[in-house]
Amino acid sequence: MTNSDPPLLNHYGALFSSHSPQLDDPKNRLVIEECQLPLIDLSGLSNHDETVHRACVAAICGASSEWGFFQVLNHGISPQLVEKMRSEQVKLFKIPFERKASCGLLNHSYRWGSPRATCPKQFSWSEAFHVPLTKVSDEACYGEFISLRAVMIEFAAAMSKLAGLLGSILTANLGHGKEVIKNLCDEGTCFLRLNHYPACPISPEILGLVCHTDSDFLTILCQDQVGGLQLMKDSKWVTVKPNRDALIVNIGDLFQAWSNGVYKSVEHKVVTNAKMERYSIAYFLCPSYDSSIGSFKEPSIYRKFTFREYRDQVQEDVRKTGYKVGLPRFLVSGRGDLLTGSME
Repeated sequence: MTNSDPPLLNHYGALFSSHSPQLDDPKNRLVIEECQLPLIDLSGLSNHDETVHRACVAAICGASSEWGFFQVLNHGISPQLVEKMRSEQVKLFKIPFERKASCGLLNHSYRWGSPRATCPKQFSWSEAFHVPLTKVSDEACYGEFISLRAVMIEFAAAMSKLAGLLGSILTANLGHGKEVIKNLCDEGTCFLRLNHYPACPISPEILGLVCHTDSDFLTILCQDQVGGLQLMKDSKWVTVKPNRDALIVNIGDLFQAWSNGVYKSVEHKVVTNAKMERYSIAYFLCPSYDSSIGSFKEPSIYRKFTFREYRDQVQEDVRKTGYKVGLPRFLVSGRGDLLTGSME
């Protein structure tokens, strides 16, 4: 049978043999505490009881400040739609690797491993399709995967609606109009990422996705029940327990900068599993490239920058070093002591 998984072991082995014979940071192999993320029932937003509504808003904003991560229930995306999306995703990743890598599916967005990794600890044991929202409805992107298109369109629209709702709540909490996020964000820069983490025979020495923060306003994650997501909380790694009925939301770098550090963009990673593969789908809410990201009040922790400037700087850092530096490059001199969370 033709293998559908990319040649991750070969690529990792080449990195390992050309580098020092030291595996990943020993901290990655410690016993990690399991956590229950804040769980928020979004039905409270439509409740006619103003007290319930305010409590729901406060829970969203509080979790964004304290954790940078939270889970949402009654989010408007039906279990049936999630199941259809997952089924189509699995079919897509099961086709032979050579076809995924060469046939141009989903806007030629297939990627695997870590092409820019310079040492083993920068390598991600995963594959993905990274699809701009503007291409989700494009028939030419799907080839014979005709049934995937209708599901992707419906799923992307539902995730986009949810992201806009949460974004408007977070901006309103800072004293801005609810339309701010809608006016800033652009389908041309928002995207869906379909992730697959094959079972890894050398787990846990290697990560499914290396430690990072997200370079967007916020991310919404739909994951399966295998687990593997870990985040930094109180200077230690904690494992997120999967919840079948919930979606995970996390704050990105742009919201941390825009909120002047009120909301936290927190480091997270995905660990591998020796026996089980894992699937997830992430929606990334991003502004237009020329949008100016500036802190909502003074004194500002960060200087103003555009999304294009930020994206280009991150890509340049990764190209040169294999690492994302991110927000620290945009600090206003002398105010770095005000940072917490992902900037440790």
